[in-house]
Amino acid sequence: MEEQPLFNSNVLFELINTRMPFGKYKDRRICDLPEDYILFFQRKGFPKGKIGMLLQTMYEINLNGLRGLLDPLKKM
Repeated sequence: MEEQPLFNSNVLFELINTRMPFGKYKDRRICDLPEDYILFFQRKGFPKGKIGMLLQTMYEINLNGLRGLLDPLKKM
């Protein structure tokens, strides 16, 4: 049986290209959302579906101090 990768690198590009579909920061790219807004979702619960997965991924990136890793991708 072939081992599945734990992380799909396309998710990083989705963080840069997907815009928030609702709320105070509607139309802002997920990667550009303020940390406080992402923490709000972490406390209250992430939405279901793709947006929730992206917000949760952004939370983990922030938590581990890795937000700067997205900067080179934003320039592509």
